[in-house]
Amino acid sequence: MNKYDKIIFVCSNDTCRAPMAAGIMKNKFLHSPSIIESRGLVVLFQSPINPKVEAIMMSNGMSLKDHQSSQLLEEDFSIDNLIVVMNEEDRQTIFKEFANAKNVYLISELAGEEGDVYDPYGKALADYGKCYEELDNYITKFVKKLNEEVPENGKSLFPQADSE
Repeated sequence: MNKYDKIIFVCSNDTCRAPMAAGIMKNKFLHSPSIIESRGLVVLFQSPINPKVEAIMMSNGMSLKDHQSSQLLEEDFSIDNLIVVMNEEDRQTIFKEFANAKNVYLISELAGEEGDVYDPYGKALADYGKCYEELDNYITKFVKKLNEEVPENGKSLFPQADSE
């Protein structure tokens, strides 16, 4: 299994899905701890977490009240960093806009599934709860993979990311 020093969750503006995913991941046990952060693709100025995200996180025993959005930067891409996106569109945007993009995966891929994470932005609180449950499911499966030993064949448990 590849060991990453940093896991960075990415969404459009770093006020909803990515910080929610980072918050969930920080509350899971990892055998090999990593720095866990979130970033946005378009962050014109620092913004706090979406209030509905904070309400959902609080109802699950976590808080992101001190979170401030931050921009994904070229220096975030390294062999030691894992970039985790919520949807295919964001992954393609990263490959188009960042010359050194590497280790970019969909969260569903890392969980052994397919598809984009539901985007609750602008919807009812229950929709944010649905997104939380989906992320928690994916992250639980992802953490299980991270905590497993390298298979006997020595191959990574991660799928190959396209680097278009």
